[in-house]
Amino acid sequence: MNTLEAIASRRSIRRFKDKPVSRELVERLLGAAIQAPSGKNRQPWHFVVVQGEKRSEMLAVMRTRLAELKKQGVDLGSAEWSAKCMEEAPVTVFVFRPNGPEESGGPMDVVDVQSIGAAIQNMLLAATDLGLGTLWICDVFYAYDELRSWLGRDDQMIAAVAIGYADESPDARPRRPLKDVTTWLER
Repeated sequence: MNTLEAIASRRSIRRFKDKPVSRELVERLLGAAIQAPSGKNRQPWHFVVVQGEKRSEMLAVMRTRLAELKKQGVDLGSAEWSAKCMEEAPVTVFVFRPNGPEESGGPMDVVDVQSIGAAIQNMLLAATDLGLGTLWICDVFYAYDELRSWLGRDDQMIAAVAIGYADESPDARPRRPLKDVTTWLER
């Protein structure tokens, strides 16, 4: 599969088969992630991989916090659905920014987050190429402190990625036309 095919065929997967993903495949995805460009070559990322029996502990941490917030009347959006997706996925990769934002400040905060976004996108595209499904998850922020503590990290959590073999084939989501999102400045 070429890059443009991977970009066009990548989908956010929310249903996963009950089939393990080998460590070798996860390492290939992480290898693709760390090839991403990064401002000043800072490589501002750290990955924590959760799989096997640890998944149930991770989910318990997340669900406990979601239940607390729900009891307080907090609108959880799609967080409960994201937790269900994470439960089905045999692997969840948490993506952290070890050097920020309190350490860097200023424009490098944005540059680091952009670099991490590129790393995550590399991971998603590599997964597509390798026949895996992924879901880029930001709903982990509802249990931000609890998950960071459970994962043993005190740095900034940026996102999580659920990984597994897709048990669905969603259609492409509609995109706004290029003419609506592009401005050309020419002579």
